[in-house]
Amino acid sequence: MSSRRSQIAMTAEEVDAFLAVPRTMNVATLGPTGHPHLVAMWYGFLDGRPAFWTFAKSQKILNLRRDPRITALCEEGTTYDALKGVELVGTGRIVDDFDQILEIGLSVGERHTGPAARSDAARAFVEAQARKRLGVVIDVERVVSWDHTKLGGGY
Repeated sequence: MSSRRSQIAMTAEEVDAFLAVPRTMNVATLGPTGHPHLVAMWYGFLDGRPAFWTFAKSQKILNLRRDPRITALCEEGTTYDALKGVELVGTGRIVDDFDQILEIGLSVGERHTGPAARSDAARAFVEAQARKRLGVVIDVERVVSWDHTKLGGGY
């Protein structure tokens, strides 16, 4: 008999589908005292990898410059039998190339506000924001996932 853990793990395709839905990602980096610095971020993708942008002087960037380890979590569900989530463990790679930062911003905008985020009308705003920001790409080393709906209501 398989373990409960193996019964609720998502396949790679299920993880991709789960992350494809616009969600808020909780991102943890290590602060200067070693304590986790946890923030909620909208995310997009750059070359198929989860990514977000943030102000160049943000605590996340300072933390990643000191220690690139990062953990991110996306989840849903308000009852035990409906809980689903994906944890991404890896390295936060800081992106300082303007075109890549812009693409991250456009990806985040499109996912969370719709296709108008890529319109000519919105582009000047996104470009202005990109000039003040850096990108972070999560180079995923390990994925942990759970989908309690696979238990069919049994515990």
